[in-house]
Parts: sequence; C-alpha cells; structure tokens
Amino acid sequence: MIHTDNFKDEALNNTYFRKVLHTGKKSQITVMHIAENEDVGAETHPCVEQILMIVQGRCVAILDGKEIQLEEGSTIVVPPGVHHNFTNNGTIPLKIYTSYAPPNHIDGRIHKTKKDAELDLEDEHFPDIYTS
Repeated sequence: MIHTDNFKDEALNNTYFRKVLHTGKKSQITVMHIAENEDVGAETHPCVEQILMIVQGRCVAILDGKEIQLEEGSTIVVPPGVHHNFTNNGTIPLKIYTSYAPPNHIDGRIHKTKKDAELDLEDEHFPDIYTS
C-alpha cells in the first residue's frame, strides 16, 4: 500500500502522546506530542532503527548516556541497541514524527497520554516478534 501525507502537518496537528499514522511491511511512521518537561521514556530497541524529526520545540536527547540538544528542524537516527530518551526542555509542546524500521507499534494504535502508552502491554510486546 502506498501512503502519502504531510507528516509535518500531521505532527503539528497531533495532540496525542503517540499516534501511528502508517505501518508498512518493513517500516512505520508515527507522530508524537510531548508536553513541556515530559519525556518519551527511556528505551532500547534491540532490532529497530528509529529516525526522529523535530517539527516543533526543542529537547535533550540522551543516547547511551550522551546528551545532545535538538531543536526544530533537527533529525536524529537511533540505531538498534542504543538506549535512548528524549525530554522536552522547551516552553512549548515538542512535536515529532518518527520512522521505525521495522515497525515498532501496533498499526493504527493511538496513545492519548504517556500513561496510556505505559499501560498498553499489548503494544509494548509487539516488537518481540522481531527478537524471537
């Protein structure tokens, strides 16, 4: 299936913590809204490469203990196996769109809040299919 969209506009208009826009056979696009002083949540994807594009705001990225400041227009690649987190250290919501390869979340999944994402154990274990 071919999917076209303006991912920047999707990210800017998104008010959910995470929303899966499209899942293909080998990749996925999601958008995120991270409130001021909130973080994505520290994680490591053993088999997934993640590319994050900062559409609005700024954040501090921590990758394997190294801090990197990112701002609107920044793009960062997180290779598989890298422990990472992104914290909004700005004064406006952080808006991100992310590509995962292979997909990392259940297709169409929406987490309205970070707490919803943390409580979604079904989505949390979805990436296990790549490690078994």
